[in-house]
Amino acid sequence: MNNPETRQGEAVRAVVAALAASLAASLAASVAALSLGACASRTPTADPPGPTASLLAPATSPTAPQPTATTASATPTRTPTTAAAPSITIPDLPTPVAQGPVEGADASWPQCPKGMGIAKKRSEGAPMPLGSARFVVLGLTNGPGFYANPCLADQIAWVRQRHLMAGAYAVVSYPERRQFAEFGDQGPFEPRSRLGRLANIGYQQALFNIRTMQSAGLTVPAVWLDVEPVTGFDWPPDVQANAAVVRGAAKAYADQGLTVGVYSAVSLWQRVVGDLRLGLPEWRAAGKTSRAEALRRCGPQRMFQGGTAVLSQWGDVRHDGSRDRDVTCPGGSTYLSLWFHQY
Repeated sequence: MNNPETRQGEAVRAVVAALAASLAASLAASVAALSLGACASRTPTADPPGPTASLLAPATSPTAPQPTATTASATPTRTPTTAAAPSITIPDLPTPVAQGPVEGADASWPQCPKGMGIAKKRSEGAPMPLGSARFVVLGLTNGPGFYANPCLADQIAWVRQRHLMAGAYAVVSYPERRQFAEFGDQGPFEPRSRLGRLANIGYQQALFNIRTMQSAGLTVPAVWLDVEPVTGFDWPPDVQANAAVVRGAAKAYADQGLTVGVYSAVSLWQRVVGDLRLGLPEWRAAGKTSRAEALRRCGPQRMFQGGTAVLSQWGDVRHDGSRDRDVTCPGGSTYLSLWFHQY
């Protein structure tokens, strides 16, 4: 069994085995190198520079990326696997239903039992809204800021008993002299300037009204800023100063997570704050006219501070001139929950 042919065959087989082992080792090293190269191409070598670094870095030509070892010919051929499409279920979303105009009303200190409130704003015992009202916007103030509606809790109970939607509005007013010292440096605005102090006072007026709501148990998603002349608490002719108060109040409500709208009319707004533009939703006053006229006030020509009309108000002289009635403007009834809480 030890003849030359046998020895020659064994030598050939040894050479073949060595070549096979070498090829296998080379292939394994190539696969490992490709895997490392692929991982390196996906992993950044350094954090990208921030805005400051990109501004300060000298202008240089970008370095061209080096070709990787991965090529189509080096990749072992495999039968592609088709992944199954993921199963995605999209939930049904509620579709807003466009309604026609929805009628409501507003009520505040004048509707409190007669004789309540501060000396300059005694309540009148005026009637509460008609039975046709589906929502009521309740006033938080007894006229000017820092004076609460004296019967707000009772009016909330009235709304609850009838399962109506409730909203809220608050008169914004120019501060009294004592309020400059008390609140001028309390807020997010610069207290060393007169306008900053005025804005802080407006901010504190709004916080006062939020505490009034909380103590009376009123829950609403939004507050309307009532911007108009206040009898007995007049705004000065300085519209820039007045605008600072209004801006401060608007910021406070927004900071507390409430949606903010504005109640006024073109002439009233301009008289108090001039051409101030906040771009907030609008509740427009039509005066003692009619429902038809109130709806006409929803048009863009009655815009007073750059916002979309949501509500319009009129004094219904046919039923009782002391009642203020309201109606949603076109599109305003679609999302009533943005403005009112259902009781």
